[in-house]
Amino acid sequence: MSWTPKEPIVSVRDVHKRFGAVEVLKGVSFDVMKGEVICIIGPSGSGKSTLLRCINALVPIEQGSILVEGQEVHDPALDKLALRRKVGMVFQQYNLFPHKTALQNVMMAPLHVLKQDKAEVEARARRLIKKVRLEGKEDAYPGELSGGQQQRVAIARSLAMSPDVMLFDEVTAALDPETVKEVLVTIRELAAEGMTCLLVTHEMGFARELADHIYFTDRGVIVEHGPPAEFFANAKDPRTRQFLSQIL
Repeated sequence: MSWTPKEPIVSVRDVHKRFGAVEVLKGVSFDVMKGEVICIIGPSGSGKSTLLRCINALVPIEQGSILVEGQEVHDPALDKLALRRKVGMVFQQYNLFPHKTALQNVMMAPLHVLKQDKAEVEARARRLIKKVRLEGKEDAYPGELSGGQQQRVAIARSLAMSPDVMLFDEVTAALDPETVKEVLVTIRELAAEGMTCLLVTHEMGFARELADHIYFTDRGVIVEHGPPAEFFANAKDPRTRQFLSQIL
């Protein structure tokens, strides 16, 4: 199926996901256009992180459809490697290889998965490490880096696959307040360059400033959504208002 940038780059339709007896997603639908920044907020256990994992085909869905650039990501015939090239994901835990340097961590997937030329991969990895403002840390091991620095290496590692969409799952949740800002600046710069970003986040100020659209999820459904100015000022659903009153 051919896809054009006039169509949603990510299209989620009536997605259901259950773990055992627990239905975590109960018919979620939304679209993301190329270059948009979408923030998904909501209480713990509302299905936010599961939704991102479904978009990246890390977990299967029971019902519904998820298209990325017109391709059904849960089509059994889809090459998952092709999907990983289109959709990068950064997790709350950095998942870096502790015995590899920052540079080696960033180079691994393009070298071993995509089988790209080592010199080209290294040159791009060095540019990405500079992009996330870690120049001079190429030879540092994860244990020698702060949490914020490790998370920025993880972002560079995802970017090394040259994805069209980036998913960020609570990437600042494990960080101390000083290092949160470093990571948010990196994401802000990516968004400014036109990267399509979906973020699950508790950073409301960041969501208000950066998002084109906010989705509030609770108990597996999208309760309310809208542009940040409207969403934060005029939330209509009582559940949304209660949630915002607790965190703002």
